[in-house]
Amino acid sequence: MTPVRKRLHLAALQLFAEKGVSEISVSELAQVAGVARGTVYNNLESLESLFTDVANELSAEMNQRVVKSADPQLDPAQRLANGIRFYIRRAHEEPQWGAFIIRYATNTESLQDLWTGPPVQDVLAGLARSRYSFDQSMLTSVMSLIGGAVLGAIMLVLDGRKTWRDAGSETAELVLRALGVATDEAHRLARLDLPALATLD
Repeated sequence: MTPVRKRLHLAALQLFAEKGVSEISVSELAQVAGVARGTVYNNLESLESLFTDVANELSAEMNQRVVKSADPQLDPAQRLANGIRFYIRRAHEEPQWGAFIIRYATNTESLQDLWTGPPVQDVLAGLARSRYSFDQSMLTSVMSLIGGAVLGAIMLVLDGRKTWRDAGSETAELVLRALGVATDEAHRLARLDLPALATLD
């Protein structure tokens, strides 16, 4: 991605987190990005296509970073707990990112990959190793439960009602318990030191 397009994407993320696509003008995008209107027209097909690009990039980037942060040999339940906490911590560190997720995750197809991409593989791995106790036919509902819990926790953090640490640990613990992990173990796994979220080269 060129530096100009990166600036436009960052500006768009900020604006889309606050407003709907139809409420944003090219002039406003140019002002926030610090570029001329002509630069916007030269680099974008439309604001709608920009939204799609930003949503696709956000979903793919976060999934890649979570996967890169997870040791493949790690207990699947620990990977799931860490993944939940990665999302919630990032929303605290990057509130506009969190606000974008909250606003669009339930009605934007590409953002639903946040819950149906690599996280599904971790849940299935845990099920295969008998870390969880649910029937595989319930997988879609399980992923919906996880996604809803994470979104709710992000809202608590952005609203200032919980710290990211408390919201992250409590949400991870409750999800693990819902999937069949013993209470004491779920509590422990949800409170282990959380590594840094890997960056992409």
